[in-house]
Amino acid sequence: MEIINSGLGTAENCGYARIDKFDDESTLKMAEKYKDIIGYIGEDIEREGLQKTPLRVAKAMQFLTQGYHIDPEEIIKSAIFKEDYRQMVLVKDIELYSLCEHHMLPFFGKAHVAYIPNGHITGLSKIARVVEAFARRLQIQERMTTQIRDCIQNTLQPLGVAVVIEAQHMCMQMRGVQKQNSVTTTSAFTGAFLRNATRDEFINLIGSKLH
Repeated sequence: MEIINSGLGTAENCGYARIDKFDDESTLKMAEKYKDIIGYIGEDIEREGLQKTPLRVAKAMQFLTQGYHIDPEEIIKSAIFKEDYRQMVLVKDIELYSLCEHHMLPFFGKAHVAYIPNGHITGLSKIARVVEAFARRLQIQERMTTQIRDCIQNTLQPLGVAVVIEAQHMCMQMRGVQKQNSVTTTSAFTGAFLRNATRDEFINLIGSKLH
């Protein structure tokens, strides 16, 4: 594994270090493929600005798809606590960035995730990490919405789960139909959120500006 310290200076003198890990063999193989692709589109791979591009793209793709190496259910299981709280827990406006599996172009937006505990809660940051784990894969928005829902339902066994994702898709904005202002919304519910009153409360909360 390759470890890159990309902080400003060293960890010792600035107090910050970002560590990225890449598989060396995969990085080199991917870089060779990207080198070919750059040539196929008519560019000169030996041009100064492109000489290191294949390696950069290979590393970027591994970062953007790191979710394949993360078990979202284990994220939840790492922080489950007994708590007698049976009202809605909502984490909204979770930023997400993913790659459409059809064209490998980005889509990005926000996820709103809620659950009603049934004797157990999880750390709030774990909800955001679950979203990130599923987003960092080749995805479609519809599948990701249900994956997040099912992960929380299966691990916490709450009284209900609600997930809404709002996203913009570059495959619709940069190419194809080229509708720059389009937003796609998907939703998935279980349990108590299948009831109109609970679902309406959730929808009202994600649309409000309480903060």
